Amino acid sequence: MTEPTLFFVDCADAQGGHRMGCWQWGDAHSANVLLCVHGLTRQGRDFDVLAQAIVARAGGDVRVVCPDVVGRGESDWLVDPHGYQVPLYAADMLTLLARLQADRAIARLDFVGTSMGGLIGLVLAGSAELALPAPVRRLVLNDVGPTIDAAALQRIGLYLGNVGRFASLQEAADAMWAISRSFGPHTPDEWLALSRAMVVPASRRAADGSAKRAGDAVDAPFVLHYDPAIAVPFRAITPEAAAQGEAVLWSLYDAVHAQTLLTRGAQSDLLSHDTAQAMTQRGPKARLVEFAGVGHAPTFVKPDQVAAVTSFLFD
Repeated sequence: MTEPTLFFVDCADAQGGHRMGCWQWGDAHSANVLLCVHGLTRQGRDFDVLAQAIVARAGGDVRVVCPDVVGRGESDWLVDPHGYQVPLYAADMLTLLARLQADRAIARLDFVGTSMGGLIGLVLAGSAELALPAPVRRLVLNDVGPTIDAAALQRIGLYLGNVGRFASLQEAADAMWAISRSFGPHTPDEWLALSRAMVVPASRRAADGSAKRAGDAVDAPFVLHYDPAIAVPFRAITPEAAAQGEAVLWSLYDAVHAQTLLTRGAQSDLLSHDTAQAMTQRGPKARLVEFAGVGHAPTFVKPDQVAAVTSFLFD
């Protein structure tokens, strides 16, 4: 496969429901499922390179599903932006898994999560009461842990919700690179490929049924492909709420039984080296792999990053 297929899952919320878009690689009838879930402002096509490598390594006998978390990419926007939080995202993943299970009983379930996606993975793998179709066998947490550095959250808050106004895909890619240099070195072609699914014609946003937000820039040729209102709950986080959330996340991490790989950019400002080391000593005692010259977060485009994940999943 050189391109994934796109399907949609109907998910519940208090305002009547929303539709989540999911990109699929590999064999749609395979009993071996890998979920790959992206970071805060990203979307499922971030995993194109990794997904193709995993399908090749599995000899085709794997179903790699990369959802666009609600509010991003091909998924709907929420009517109530306060719903843009991990509990709803995790519930959507349960709905997705139920759909996959209905297609073909899942025999093996693995999970790869970058940043926000890793927090969703912690909920799924660390909550014994959840009715998963199969236990998470192997869990990859990409540059995220229960303790998140406050300075990184402040940095993200500076650009979160600004969907921009761009005359072309290249202009949008250049603007994203200006705030994403922590991803580490990328060739122009690599970065353009990562950027392509992040951009949508503004006219499509106005016409596709997505909820328009006050001040949304629909007069520009291109804007970023996510709901700027995902910033609403992010900016409402208080220090007290952050501390409570950290305690919950450590509890979830300690309850994980899946074999766990923790990948970290050696210059990450979100996942500290001390937190990463603590994660190797408690709970599932994650195997830690750090990538030199990379901050938050590795993109799984470079061969060494792809090899670290594929070898963990298959060896």
